[in-house]
Formats: sequence, structure tokens, C-alpha cells
Amino acid sequence: MKKVMLVGAVGAGKTSLIHALNNNESQADKTSSIYFHDGAIDTPGEYAQIPRFYSALLVTAVESEMVIVVQDATQSRAVLPPGFAGMFTRPVIGVVTKTDLPSANRDKAVACLREAGVKQPVFFVSALTGEGLKELADYLAEGGCKGE
Repeated sequence: MKKVMLVGAVGAGKTSLIHALNNNESQADKTSSIYFHDGAIDTPGEYAQIPRFYSALLVTAVESEMVIVVQDATQSRAVLPPGFAGMFTRPVIGVVTKTDLPSANRDKAVACLREAGVKQPVFFVSALTGEGLKELADYLAEGGCKGE
């Protein structure tokens, strides 16, 4: 699996996604600083939402092979600024989380990712039900070369 850095808004499900990919059933806590998990770098949502923290994301991205921009499918508005993903020098993919919830809107989530500059691929996952986790894990295990 490629070493990945996850970025996204507060509450987008970045830590839960990392736990689900690593088959870790522990409760996800609020990420208050950059945290290195097995094969993944978890970043606080504030780092993606507050421009003065962008430099921390850029420096940390150097430690990764790929950036995953995480979008909550229940979020009704874009949280990341237009073109956000373009600041990274690593390949960027999108992951839409919380797809199992009744208020999930996949089309809106993809539109938010596209506005933020994420191209292809985009994966739809639920850390709770396991939907899409195998596809994402397989993609990462293969080195993330599909469609790049």
C-alpha cells in the first residue's frame, strides 16, 4: 500500500477511514495534530479549512506518495476552496465517506471534490458498513496506478 496523507474538513471521517482500512475497530478520536498511522498520515480538519495551516500540509505531503482528499457525503456545501488539491505535488484521489447515511448525497460530494481540484479516481466508502473499502484498499495495494 502506498503511504497516503488524508486531508479534508473537520468530521469528514479521515480517522475512521484509516481505522477501517487497517481493520482497527477502536473508536476514532478528534485528531488535533498530524498523526502517522501504519501507512497513513492523518491530518486535522482545521489544517484543510484554515489557510495559515496549508504550509503544514504541504510539508507533510512530502512524506507521502499520494494525497487522499476526503469529502463527507452528508456535507451540504463545499468546505475546501476551489483548486485546493492543486497545491500538492503528489497524486491526489478523492474519497467520499459516510455513504451509508440517509442524508448522503454522492453527486454533491463529487461536485465538491471536483471544485476542490480532485480529478480521478473517486471512491465511495462507509467505514461503518465497509462499502467501498475493498476497492480503495485494492487500489492502494496496487500502488494507485489505475487511471493515472
